[in-house]
Amino acid sequence: MRIGILNSGGDCPGLNAVIHGVVGAASKLGWEVVGFRDGFEGLLPPGDYMHLDPTKTIGILKLGGTILGTTNKGHFVAKVGDGSVACVPPDVIEKAKRTLRQLDVHALIVVGGDGSLTTGLQLFREGIPVIGVPKTIDNDLEATAMTFGFMSAVASVVDALDRLHTTAESHKRVMVLEVMGRHAGWIALWGGVGGGADIILLPEIPFSMERVAEVIRERDAQGHHSTLIVVAEGVSLPDDGLVKKKKVGKSGEDRLGGVGERIAERVQILTGKETRECTLGHLQRGGSPTSLDRILGLRFGVKAVQLAQEGKFGQMVSYQNYRMGEVPIEEAVSKLRLVESDNDVVIAARSVGISFGDEAE
Repeated sequence: MRIGILNSGGDCPGLNAVIHGVVGAASKLGWEVVGFRDGFEGLLPPGDYMHLDPTKTIGILKLGGTILGTTNKGHFVAKVGDGSVACVPPDVIEKAKRTLRQLDVHALIVVGGDGSLTTGLQLFREGIPVIGVPKTIDNDLEATAMTFGFMSAVASVVDALDRLHTTAESHKRVMVLEVMGRHAGWIALWGGVGGGADIILLPEIPFSMERVAEVIRERDAQGHHSTLIVVAEGVSLPDDGLVKKKKVGKSGEDRLGGVGERIAERVQILTGKETRECTLGHLQRGGSPTSLDRILGLRFGVKAVQLAQEGKFGQMVSYQNYRMGEVPIEEAVSKLRLVESDNDVVIAARSVGISFGDEAE
């Protein structure tokens, strides 16, 4: 038995832990593992791959990134525009099938987010035995309670806020920290609460700049002369909508960025307080995974091999109620998990005085 594995989409802390889990579990069964380089592009003839065994994965558990490389561009992109889906051309799928046949690969483990898993679903429908592993630091897949890489991203936000606290207090400034989160604000929510933010702005909770300014003025009146604001990049400004760093159009999703700067400018005008902005960007994706993400990634990889052994193709590994299970890939990519206003973390945050820029508090 020989199985393949590839990473597709953005990089993420914990990817190497998944590879480590797959290789280790497959080795126990006497199986061979082929790792395809640079995502689905490695499937194109003659194939860009490497043979993986335990000797090649020793020590990778703690490493960030992925030893296989990854990409969110190329011939297999299925997610385009504003969440639209394009079909991978039949000739491209046929080339991938030819490579897998020539290498005698009996199962393909696809590690990716909703876009990559949508591509994986198309390959499965064309007869390729695919098993999905969810990968997104945004933690926004409804079909799994948590994805690896999320807690590592949250840790980077908390660390940044810890550092911004001291400089904000020293200068009595407002500091705005922009973090990742296109559709879902989980990173902003968890990172903001863990890092002691005063205001958290999420894509899911409409806010007003007037209320944000009012909160800052209230804090000043109470003797708190510095304020930390965390904002997700996917926040829609009350008057201007999404802030796009680069408009890509039909060839891919528009690149978001710059909303933190816009909010900082508005805050300074409304409050008269000196306001600075900081964007974490890809710092949230880099670095070593936390211990939780290492363990979670390892478990995802082992479970993927178990699904291959059981012949459960077209399924995605799912983590629910502290246990590993599986759900159909089609179900997994059909719905995003968004932050709801009655989420217990939101309620807890409001209870300790954190504002979401709305009138609910």
